[in-house]
Amino acid sequence: MPKGATEATAAGEVIFRGIGVSSGIALGRAFLREPPDDQVVERDIARAEISREIARFEAALIATRRQIRAIQKDCDPSVATIFDAHLLFLDDGPFIKSVFAGIEGRHKNVELVLRDVAQGFIQSLENVKDEYVRERANDVQDVARRILHNLAGKQPTLAEITERGAIIVAHDLAPSETVVINKALVAGIALDLGSPTAHTAVVAAKLGIPTVVGLHNMSPQVRAGDELLVDGAKGLVILRPSAERRAQAQRQVKTKHDIERELTRLRDLPAETVDGYRLVLAANIELPQDVEAALSGGAEGIGLFRTEYFYMARKELPTENEQYEAYRSVAKRMAPAPVIIRTLDLGGDKFLAGLDASQQESNPSMGWRAIRFCLAQPDLFRTQLRAILRASVVGNVKLMYPMISNLDELVRANVILDQAKKELLEKGHPFNPHIEVGAMIETPAAAIGADLLAPYVKFFSLGTNDLIQYTLAIDRGNERVAYLYEPAHPAVLRLIKNAIDAGHRVGIWTGVCGGMASDPLMTPLLLGLGVDELSVSCSSLPLVKDAIRRVSLSEAREIAELALNSPSAVEAHERFRELTKKIAPEILELVE
Repeated sequence: MPKGATEATAAGEVIFRGIGVSSGIALGRAFLREPPDDQVVERDIARAEISREIARFEAALIATRRQIRAIQKDCDPSVATIFDAHLLFLDDGPFIKSVFAGIEGRHKNVELVLRDVAQGFIQSLENVKDEYVRERANDVQDVARRILHNLAGKQPTLAEITERGAIIVAHDLAPSETVVINKALVAGIALDLGSPTAHTAVVAAKLGIPTVVGLHNMSPQVRAGDELLVDGAKGLVILRPSAERRAQAQRQVKTKHDIERELTRLRDLPAETVDGYRLVLAANIELPQDVEAALSGGAEGIGLFRTEYFYMARKELPTENEQYEAYRSVAKRMAPAPVIIRTLDLGGDKFLAGLDASQQESNPSMGWRAIRFCLAQPDLFRTQLRAILRASVVGNVKLMYPMISNLDELVRANVILDQAKKELLEKGHPFNPHIEVGAMIETPAAAIGADLLAPYVKFFSLGTNDLIQYTLAIDRGNERVAYLYEPAHPAVLRLIKNAIDAGHRVGIWTGVCGGMASDPLMTPLLLGLGVDELSVSCSSLPLVKDAIRRVSLSEAREIAELALNSPSAVEAHERFRELTKKIAPEILELVE
């Protein structure tokens, strides 16, 4: 069933399919959040009133800035940076001047002018082909709406939610509304609009609230108080779930809670199969503050430190020292555990303010991005490499290049790395001259030619999200084909197996840091394929560790063998699902 589709069952259920952006199961009653009233009254103003309208606008800007800073102060530090873009917009010269000019030139009230100016900015962003840039239109709408509310003396709020188990159902939800949600009362979120790259989705995932977006026309079909089941992993919302489905969901929730209650015990136990096979279980992080969540989840290292977030939503590029301090803090906190820092992965669904990395491309995911972008910006690249190298003296720091597709890219990147080392020597900055360098395997070309790359690196890290997308020619953001996204496709599994085997033949290890690694159902399969490390989201650490500790390596290899030799993705998935059900039913209970 494609995204946005609706299906009625014989049991009286209505199933809506969207895009899951925050995993987990939620059962509760619908709380309908009505669309905000953005209507403004048009009013002519006299010349003498212009200064008063401008003063009202400036006061509303000050109040909005104060509110956003308060939100940043009170929310999780890893989420707070999202609102830097809101603050930048509030200080945007063209935006402010356009409102001033509209008031003075049109002799209209500030509410009307603000709405029209903001709409112009929004339309410009929505016309950009890059999905990430388009999603920033939601941020502009969020800020403009808050300014309008301040002009009217009212505030947007979900404070009317007073009972536990609420499922927020809305056409859309702003990031600033999502971040102040009371987790004790809200069990899930279901939105008609949205995508995985929207800031609302990012905030919901950070809060750990099961969330499905892209449901199209669901909200008009739901009444307040209707019972709903939200499955954030599968991207499903079920209206009036059957007794059988409710019971299954309750079992899943209980199983997950039972495992989470054992978090402390699991944190101190090794990621080891029942027959003693040990692998490294690491965490993916985006910001230095995420280290605490990684440690509390029992991570044995950082398998993926995404660094592009230092560069986004800023007026200026981060300096070498800023980056060094961030990398150093993570390396020192995690020492002696490894910290793998991925160099800039800009482009595709991420762009860099102030630099021409957001130019329109017909297919940005396959365009000027990641290592291609860095090789074309050697000064920027060397600055980051110097910061990583300097941090390597305080911990077990490794670095890896994203989206390597051929040996030439790898060689050129290492030449720039050598230049960075030389520059540090000349400046007298210490660094680890033997820092380990790895390559991310995210393209079919890299997976097939892994034997050519392996002699030039110390490890591979599989970025399965892009690998699956490129292998199957599927854009996950395109709801018409997203249902074809299948990690267990035999072609994908064979590429993964080929990369692992190529690395092992020359004595290097291979990890997985993509979405497959965070899925407990995929854990036995990846074990069986021969991975040496799994790097997962911090919230998935206990679930993945539990899955590892429930199977033997021989059983995992049997699952992998079945999947590799299945004629189709559907059959592969069903065959290893049935075997998983036989070997470790608890794993299946968590994800189905």
